Amino acid sequence: MNMIKIPKRVTTALVNSLTAGVVPRIGLEYIAVGRKYEIEALLREMDNIAEGGAGFKLITGRYGSGKSFLLQVIRNYAMDREFVVADADLSPERRLVGTKGQGLATYRALMSNLSTKTRPDGGALEVILQKWIAGIQQAAMKELVLRPGDPALDLSVEQRIFSVTNELENMVNGFDFAAVLASYWNSYKAGDDDRKQASLRWFRGEFATKTEARKTLNVGVIIDDDNWYDYMKLWSEFVAKIGYKGLLLFIDEGVNLYKISNSVSRQSNYEKLLMIFNDTMQGKSSYLGVFVGGTPQFVEDERRGLFSYEAIRSRLVEGRFGRDVSGIFAGPMIKLDMLSHEEILVLLQKLSTIHALHYGYRERLSNAQLVQFMELIVGRLGADALLTTREVVRDFMDLLHTLEQNSSITVEELLGNRNIQPATTDPDEIHDFLEEFEL
Repeated sequence: MNMIKIPKRVTTALVNSLTAGVVPRIGLEYIAVGRKYEIEALLREMDNIAEGGAGFKLITGRYGSGKSFLLQVIRNYAMDREFVVADADLSPERRLVGTKGQGLATYRALMSNLSTKTRPDGGALEVILQKWIAGIQQAAMKELVLRPGDPALDLSVEQRIFSVTNELENMVNGFDFAAVLASYWNSYKAGDDDRKQASLRWFRGEFATKTEARKTLNVGVIIDDDNWYDYMKLWSEFVAKIGYKGLLLFIDEGVNLYKISNSVSRQSNYEKLLMIFNDTMQGKSSYLGVFVGGTPQFVEDERRGLFSYEAIRSRLVEGRFGRDVSGIFAGPMIKLDMLSHEEILVLLQKLSTIHALHYGYRERLSNAQLVQFMELIVGRLGADALLTTREVVRDFMDLLHTLEQNSSITVEELLGNRNIQPATTDPDEIHDFLEEFEL
């Protein structure tokens, strides 16, 4: 690992994100350890989606087990494989459905984070549409031997655009979706920036009323809390028709549905999740993948978790033969175990190298000292404790920063004078915390 070459912007993102305890958006391939079989299962799911299928995976694990990290890894793999991806974290303001537009807020977040290989940091909506139109224009010019500005070119492009939109019109809300695509093309052709931006606003779910949409775009519907998922299905079909492999949605922090105190509202969100599950698993969608991350409490709590909804519980519960065997990831739910002590040690070795590379110094930590760091943590919790990877990494980054900025301090002095306490991984303590604050 001493000879690796990593761009400065990547090491910056890695160091800053890991120091703050959040998952980096880039550079994950340099620090990934374990999860081989989980990743292989998710990549197989992607292959099925690229062939016109649909998929749903619920990824669960204790706090700090690496759910968000795994979702981010798969997101990056998907972009490399020419998928369009979108991600959003659920929160009190963003749910699957709500009385105050929380479902629409989730849709808006997903559209804001719409990403492709050439636009990996979000905001890819207009890029996708422009690439589509440019591709159609180039194909028409090549096939018909036309030049820019030739009236026959615009006619051919329009015919090709309508051939795509016509196929969408038979889907739910497909007619209006196709109408706004046509509006975008006409404004693009005419150089009407106001109308073009209005089309983009409609696609992003930013129109407040149907009256406004009808006046601006002559379209009688808007994207709202009830229908936003239907439009995700339209987007998946559309991107597949214009050359991408499909659309993958990454929805993290599912525990925020578990935290909803109002039982009716919580049940409504579980019903929406069940609808999405059935839709993708029964083949009613095409080129669409939905990946949801959440804690075991969110899933398995029979009083207010997903298992409190019998229709969901019966679909997610493990079968008799696979429940006692690890490494079986063919079902709709993937359970993440904590990384082993050995895997965490490998991760620390990678982080030590990246930190030294980023700040331009020779690595100071030997393998023996890394083991000493691990022993200190394990000694605090007990040999059988499950280490929270997030907290271990944050403490280790703090150790590296301290050593880099204080060359006179030895590793032994730091490890001998600090008590490193990872966050609790006791599910009962977490459950009590949630209950105490009615989360």
